[in-house]
Amino acid sequence: MTTTQRSLSWIAAFAVFICAVLLFESILLPFLVGLAVAYFLDPVCDRLEQMGCSRTIATSLVTAGFFLLVILLFAILVPVLYKQLVQFAAQLPDLAARIEAKARPLLESFADLKANNQAGIQEFLKDSLAGTAKVLGKVGSKVVSGLGALANAAALLIVTPVVAVYLLRDWDLIVRKVDGWLPRAHQETIREQCRLIDQTLAGFVRGQFSVCMLLGIFYAIGLTALGLPFGAIVGLATGLLSFIPYVGMLAGFAVGLGLAIANFDSVTDIGLVIAVFVIGQLIEGNFLTPKLVGDRVNLHAVWILFALMAGGALFGFVGILLAVPVAAVLGVMVRFGLAQYLDSALYGSTPPADPEDTGKRDDA
Repeated sequence: MTTTQRSLSWIAAFAVFICAVLLFESILLPFLVGLAVAYFLDPVCDRLEQMGCSRTIATSLVTAGFFLLVILLFAILVPVLYKQLVQFAAQLPDLAARIEAKARPLLESFADLKANNQAGIQEFLKDSLAGTAKVLGKVGSKVVSGLGALANAAALLIVTPVVAVYLLRDWDLIVRKVDGWLPRAHQETIREQCRLIDQTLAGFVRGQFSVCMLLGIFYAIGLTALGLPFGAIVGLATGLLSFIPYVGMLAGFAVGLGLAIANFDSVTDIGLVIAVFVIGQLIEGNFLTPKLVGDRVNLHAVWILFALMAGGALFGFVGILLAVPVAAVLGVMVRFGLAQYLDSALYGSTPPADPEDTGKRDDA
């Protein structure tokens, strides 16, 4: 097979992948979640096998423990978070009015505006806050409706555990079967790239998940201790959304600051809320991310942000789930292609000598 044929084969395979996602998007979610669960629980099953358990027993113990833990967390957290979310939605108009009342004098003092411009400022603030509230309301309604659809989808609740159990039980068999399909001439090269993809994906997702959980707990405890209304839900949401670089923190900071301005009269209290977010970012940037994620994943924050936004725009929630794995695969393939180019004659060859210059040197 020539290089052109191989390139066309890879392009065709990628096109088939995109078409399959578009065609089966509505039913892919439980299978993707089950695949993700099996992928991240496989090391635990391998460890139990080394301790003497059979694969079937290890799979049963690990999946049962995992799903019981998930159910327990949902049973504890969901009622509290749902109550705060409903209260926040009910108080949103009042919060917007209070923020407007406090922000108007501040803007007037900074801009040094005359009294005849106060009506324009008030109208501007009302329009801005109304637009913000409308956007938040639409986003919230979509999120709530999406969560309701997920909660009511029997496929997600039934199919996901079944898929996870069967994939986890047969994971090593599947890997060996796929390994047997690899072309003999390029077997070691493909294996090495797959190991790099696995290292990148596991290192990023597992590490980033730990970072998000720790940040969410820190923000929730810090904001609640300061007496910020809805501090728990704002803190947890900020932490969980931190897997989207910059966006999660900025969104949580904006909501937290707005709640602080609306509910606190003291500048010190507002400053303490800001300090919680600043400290959280310092902890993340200097301790959590370097220790738990590190530089070994080779996924730049801008590339991750682009992948998440592109996946969400193209395929919705399914695209968000696929974004990081696809980004990891493409990143490894691009680095491999660049390394091949740098080692090739195309990069290292010198320009051919000019025949006229050669003749002149020979005459001399």
